[in-house]
Amino acid sequence: MVDWFKRTKKGFLGTAKKVIPDGLWIKCPACSEYLYKRELDRNYWICPHCRYHFRVACDEYIKILLDGEFEEFNKEMKSNDPLKFKDSKRYADRLKAAYNKTGNYDAVVTVEGKLSGHPVVLCVMDFRFIGGSMGSVVGEKIARAIDRAREKKLSLMIISSSGGARMMEGIFSLMQMAKTSAKLAQFHEQGGLYISILTDPTTGGTTASFAMLGDIIIAEPGALIGFAGPRVIKQTIGKDLPEGFQRSEFVMEKGFLDLICERSELKPTLTKILDFFSENG
Repeated sequence: MVDWFKRTKKGFLGTAKKVIPDGLWIKCPACSEYLYKRELDRNYWICPHCRYHFRVACDEYIKILLDGEFEEFNKEMKSNDPLKFKDSKRYADRLKAAYNKTGNYDAVVTVEGKLSGHPVVLCVMDFRFIGGSMGSVVGEKIARAIDRAREKKLSLMIISSSGGARMMEGIFSLMQMAKTSAKLAQFHEQGGLYISILTDPTTGGTTASFAMLGDIIIAEPGALIGFAGPRVIKQTIGKDLPEGFQRSEFVMEKGFLDLICERSELKPTLTKILDFFSENG
């Protein structure tokens, strides 16, 4: 049996100090328990002690939800630098760094596959790519995904994880809010089913557009959901905010969500919804 906690260093007053091997364990930011990464992966990246939901990459959601094979489309679309934006780092350099980090050209992946046998179009945002910010490519890929679902009469799902509009693209980014909303209106008029799934965080222009326009809106527990962040709001109004402000449970209480669902129950829950609409559609 491997001794993960080898006593290799001396601590205060000569007492033995446990050293945790790098890469094997991770500390839960909510309850401070140390968790074995492989067990955490098997548990859908949910802390078994406090049920905190770790942020996961877009490919993890695809693996959790889809039955197996899927087709990714519009994969090669890339953002350019229309404003030649530069602050502490050139935008072009940030795009390149984000690609090297994630393997994706922008902050959303769009695929077609099957969920418990139901054909669906699935869009998954990736917070690792410049905070999941919505630029022209994110908006265009989501718009094309909506069109694909409408033309093929498939259910549409979007998993949001975003800090909002991408400031480095200015108005080119902001116009994506109107474009995606207009596409969803067309999809709705045709009778399409759109399920919006909100993860931590879903904020800014994403919240002000497609994320809150679902026929059914589901959120993971404890996800930050709002337009402006709580610190900005507190500074603006000069008052303390209620406990749990802008978290899923608070947003649900105010009537903006239909359901809070743990990640481990997400596929069974979506299956029930798709079964219902298939039988009654």
